[in-house]
Order: sequence, then structure tokens, then C-alpha cells
Amino acid sequence: MNELFFSKYGKESMNLINQVKNAVVNASTEFRPDQFNAYRKALEDETNPRASWILELLIENAELAHENRVPLCDDTGIPHVLVEVGEDAVLPRNFIGKVREGIKVGLRELPGRPMAVKGDDLERIEQKKGLYDDPGKVSAPPFIFDELDPEEGGDKIRINILMLGGGPEIRASTYRVFHQRDHREIFKHVTDWMKSELPRLGCTPCIPAVGVGRTHFEASALMLKAMAYGNLDIQSELEGDLTKTINSLDIGALNMGGSVTVLGSLINIGPQRASGVRIVCMRPCCCVEPRVSSFDLYL
Repeated sequence: MNELFFSKYGKESMNLINQVKNAVVNASTEFRPDQFNAYRKALEDETNPRASWILELLIENAELAHENRVPLCDDTGIPHVLVEVGEDAVLPRNFIGKVREGIKVGLRELPGRPMAVKGDDLERIEQKKGLYDDPGKVSAPPFIFDELDPEEGGDKIRINILMLGGGPEIRASTYRVFHQRDHREIFKHVTDWMKSELPRLGCTPCIPAVGVGRTHFEASALMLKAMAYGNLDIQSELEGDLTKTINSLDIGALNMGGSVTVLGSLINIGPQRASGVRIVCMRPCCCVEPRVSSFDLYL
């Protein structure tokens, strides 16, 4: 970074900006260890030769992306920020501004796909004025803040950067489900939705991410937390059942058929209200997702 940048932000700010920049690049270019483990297990379990070949290519793609620090996919995604704050931690001055600056620098270094649309509200919807050439113009949505587990340390702030691609967003849904006091009713709806949408997603094997909450906002936030906090190496009974059910559909890698359509599932169930309705957010993370990178900020 140049001297003008340094003089504008200062040493402490630059450290946070640089950490966020690195997280953007890491999330976009690296699988987490549990993703690599899930792919290797899928390759061991798959019996369809064509699907096995696809899995091998996806593993090779991930290894090359990591080695060369290049994006896992041409759709580099929209950055989302999930911040966990310890009970004794205080956010530094202009925290949100510095994180946004780090995202901008990271997207330029990556580089991200230029996807920001020019114009006023209606012009952006209709895409009348085209796109900015600068990848750094792709802004993050409003941040989500969460409480950090006290066992992690009260003076710590953890920043999670998630890069969300367009394909899974098109095939996602946030919907009310009449649960009839039976969790199977909710997950029957999830399974039916996945049956419909996964063949259209194309980029399988996928990882279903599911949030169940009281409002559409809460369900969506819980789904993002499932992506950030979940672990494919440690699956609950409910996650295992969802994975098993979808893997029985014979969709397979890139719709080639086979026994592995889903690498694992990520489910987060929050508080519920006294009613006959549960709000469910379902997102089929594509074959390179969830793209997540996290780091701790000590103050």
C-alpha cells in the first residue's frame, strides 16, 4: 500500500484493513479443511465413473486456486460480513468503514468480477447505464453482528467474510412453513425444494445451508451463520439425514448422476415463536461454497 493510503488510515487501521483484504482473498481462493475432507470422502464413496471424474477435477481446481491465489470460480461473489463480538470487546473507531475499505482492496487484488451496476435506484434495477469496471465497487450488504461464545475470549472480535455467488442465490428460498408441531414437516419442505432446484443449479455437489427462525430476516441470518460456523467434519443427526435423503436422488456431480449430490449439510435453528408457522431460509451452496474466511481481532 502506498504512503498516501498509510497517512490516511494510520498503522492500526491499516492492520485491520489488511486483515480484511486477506480474508476476502482467502475466502475466494481456498477451501476450508472440512471442505477438502468432504470432497475426498465423496470421491471415495462415488461409484459413477463420470461423477468421480468431475469430483477429481473440482479437487484439482481447488488445489490450483490455492496454489496460485486465484478465484475458485469466475463468479467471485458478493462479500457478506458476519462479526462476532466478545462481551468485553469494544469496536475500534470507524470499524465498519475500515472493514468496507478492506473489502474494496481485497476485491481489487483478487481481482473480483466487476459486477457493480451504475445509476440511480431504477437505473440499477434496469441496468441501463452498465457496470463499473472497478471490482472494488461491489459493496457488502449491511453487516450482521453476533455475540461471540464467552469461552472464545471476552476481549476478542471475530470477523467472518463470506463470498456468495449468484447461482445459489437464484435457487435459494425464504418461505413460511406450517410445521404442525413436527420438524419433519419443515425438512420435507426443504427436501422438496432441493429436489426441484438442484438439477437447475448445475454446480453440484452442493452443501445445503438452512436457517429456521421467527422472521424472514432472522431465518436468513441463521442461514448465513450456518455457513460461517458449520463444520462438515461434525454433522448433527438432522444434517446427516438431510444429506442422506438428497444423495438418494441420483443427481450427482454436475447432474451426471451418482451417489454424491450433497457433500454435507449446514443447519442452524434459532428461537421459535408460539405459532403454527416457521420461517425457513434454504440455500444450496454450489460446488465451491461456502466461501468463508475468518480471523480474530484482539483489542
